Amino acid sequence: MERERSFGTRCVHAGEGHNPFGAHATPIYQTSTYVFENAEQAEASFSGGPGYKYIRSPPNTPTHAAFISKITSLEDGAAGLAFSSGMAAETALVLAMLEKGDHLISSDVIYGGTYGLFSKLLPKLGVEVSFVDTTDLEKLSSSIRKNTRLVFLETPANPTLAISDIGEISRMAHEAGALLAVDNTFATPCFQRPLQLGADVVVESCTKYIGGHGDLLGGVAVGSEKAISAMRRMAVSAGGTMGTHEAWLCLRGCKTLHLRMERHAENALHLALYLEGHPAVEKVNYPGLASHPQHALAARQMSGWGGMLSFEVNGGVQAGRSLMNSLRLCSLAVSLGSVDTLVEHPASMTHAVMPKEMREQMGITDGLVRVSVGIEDKEDILDDFAQGLERIS
Repeated sequence: MERERSFGTRCVHAGEGHNPFGAHATPIYQTSTYVFENAEQAEASFSGGPGYKYIRSPPNTPTHAAFISKITSLEDGAAGLAFSSGMAAETALVLAMLEKGDHLISSDVIYGGTYGLFSKLLPKLGVEVSFVDTTDLEKLSSSIRKNTRLVFLETPANPTLAISDIGEISRMAHEAGALLAVDNTFATPCFQRPLQLGADVVVESCTKYIGGHGDLLGGVAVGSEKAISAMRRMAVSAGGTMGTHEAWLCLRGCKTLHLRMERHAENALHLALYLEGHPAVEKVNYPGLASHPQHALAARQMSGWGGMLSFEVNGGVQAGRSLMNSLRLCSLAVSLGSVDTLVEHPASMTHAVMPKEMREQMGITDGLVRVSVGIEDKEDILDDFAQGLERIS
C-alpha cells in the first residue's frame, strides 16, 4: 500500500498535471470561453456534465482546477471553489446556506469586513445575526436557537488571536442541525485543519498566506461535496470568480506554503517572547505564549502557532502610533501573510467599521498593534521593534 504523501509534498505536487503539452509548470489558461466539438457535447456540459464551458462556471479553467485540487488536498476536503476575494467566498457561503428567517452565530472577534457583511447585509435579507464570544462554550450554547443554521468561527481571531474550540463547537452546531464554517486564514492548512476537527466548510483569504507575497486578491472555500455543491450555484450567480492569473499565483504560492509558514511562526514566537518581556509593552496576544488564555487549546488543535500577533503598548493610542511611525524595516500596511513584516492599528484601520464600544468589549483597544511577522532574519525584525519601542519608553 502506497504511503500517504506528507503535507509538504502535497504543497508541491497536489493538483499538478493539467498540462496536455507536457509543460512542467501548470500554464495560465488565458481564455474566457471554450469551443465544443458539437451541439450534443455542449448540451451535456451545460446540463451538469464534465468539461470546461465558461470561465465563471466551475471548474473555470484548467489553471483554476489545478489550484482547487491542490488547496482541497491541503485542507483535507472533498471539493472547493475559488473566488475573487475572501469576502466573495464568505458572501457566497452565507447566501447559499441562509435564507429569510434563519439565524447565524458568528465569533464576536472577526475581521472588520466580515463584521460588515454579517451586521449590514444579512439583516436586510431577513437573517438574524448574533455575535458571540465563541471562546466561551456556555455562551455559545445559550445563543443557539431553533432557527440557527450556521455557526461561523474565525480562529485564531483577527486581531486578538483568540482561539475557539473547533471540535466541540462542531459537535454543538451539528446537534442543533446547523453547519459550522471556519475562517482558517491566520493558521492556514499548514497549522490547522478545521475539516478534520468537524467543520463543514473552510474559507480563507488567499490574498494572505496562500499567495504569500502581497501581490494578489483571492479567496477559497473548501469542504464536503454537499456543502460546496450548495455554494456552487451561488458562486456562479454572484460572479465573484477568481481571475486566471490569480489562480496561477495561488497555485505557485502553495508550493512554498509549508516552508514560509515555518519561518513565519519561528519569527513570530521570537518577537512575541521579546515583546512580552519589554517594559513598554502591557500585553502580548500570541497562541504560542504560555500566557495566552487558550494556549492549551491551541496546542491541541493546531500544529504550529502561526505568524500573527498583537500587543498593547503602555501609553495607549499615541504610543502605538509613535511606535508604528518609528519602524524602519517593518511596513505600516493592512493585510497580512506577506513575506515582509507588516504592522497596523486595528481600531483605526482594519476594524474601524466596528463601533468603539464593541471593539473595546472584544479587546480591540485603541492601543492595540497587530503584526504580521515576515520571513526576514528574526534578529533584524527584533532590532526594528527594539529601536521603535526605545523611542516611546
